[in-house]
Amino acid sequence: MGNKTAKENLIFRYYKLGKKNKLVKWLLFPFVFIACACIFVARYFASNGKKYACVAVAFLFFVMSSSFSFPIFEDMELTDQSMLFLADNRMELVMANKRPESAAGSSTAESLIDTEDVLDDIDVLDGYEDTELENMEDIDKYTLDEILEENDAAAEELQETNEMQVTPEEMVFDKSDWRLLLINKQHPIPDDYTFELGTIKGSMKCDIRIIDDLLAMLQAAKNDGINLVICSPYRDLNRQQVLFNRKIKAYMGKGMSYMDAYKISSQAVTVPGASEHQIGLALDIVCDSYFSLNEGFGDTEAGKWLEEHSCEYGFTLRYPKGKEYITSIEYEPWHFRYVGKEAATVMKEKGICLEEFVDSL
Repeated sequence: MGNKTAKENLIFRYYKLGKKNKLVKWLLFPFVFIACACIFVARYFASNGKKYACVAVAFLFFVMSSSFSFPIFEDMELTDQSMLFLADNRMELVMANKRPESAAGSSTAESLIDTEDVLDDIDVLDGYEDTELENMEDIDKYTLDEILEENDAAAEELQETNEMQVTPEEMVFDKSDWRLLLINKQHPIPDDYTFELGTIKGSMKCDIRIIDDLLAMLQAAKNDGINLVICSPYRDLNRQQVLFNRKIKAYMGKGMSYMDAYKISSQAVTVPGASEHQIGLALDIVCDSYFSLNEGFGDTEAGKWLEEHSCEYGFTLRYPKGKEYITSIEYEPWHFRYVGKEAATVMKEKGICLEEFVDSL
């Protein structure tokens, strides 16, 4: 009996015991059956060890990266870029499978997050001594007249020049054009990308190459009785990182898991290293009667004017309504990106966002 396997020994003992007591035989049958099954499975896995070791490692990685596992990280510092990278990839898988709920003719799409839950930068700065921001300049806000007061003549001249009709259909667009540089969570800022900052006014800066068209747009708005306000132009990487990480911590403080906090933060604010503000081509624009950065700005006269006329000066509404499943960012009627007059005109006429335009080239 020593040469018999564990399974054979178990069955032998079971039948031997069953001959003495039939009642015990039937009571033990389920346990013997389960024991035999476990022995079979164990032997099967033992003979295929390498294959199933890989499966076990993959399963362990899945469990560790799942949203229900993230609460164990809540007390850790959120500056770990590898954790941000992991969560960002998971978000992209979700967004890649998201499609508009309505048919193609629909003009609306359900908001990805409840806008009432969104925290402003001012909210997440409360309670901090701002030692992390002490080496960064605060970005002042200037009204339209304050920006144009030193540039009236130049702005008027640029606005007149801008009235010349552009013919985008005659243009040949190139993905390598700095104006068409696609920056989002899948396409972070290239390591070798360089540009020169120019001063709009005071501490307010942007890419120097877009200032002329920006001034022309501001002057045109003024001529139409619209008083625009630029509240967020160029933003450096350090400030973006501080604000983004503080937003995540603030949401987690409201009881959210790390993944939920990251999700709502990344849908309202682009992740560090993937923000158009960092390359000086994006600006947040409101007006003197509506300073809030929310969807309501799109219903104001200023919001409607910008959506209609910004393309004439090379700017496009970067995150339009109905394109959230492509941009991965909620509708932002205040966020405008410079792409050049010709490209902006094409995007306006076709009703497409920058991702769709670049993909078509």
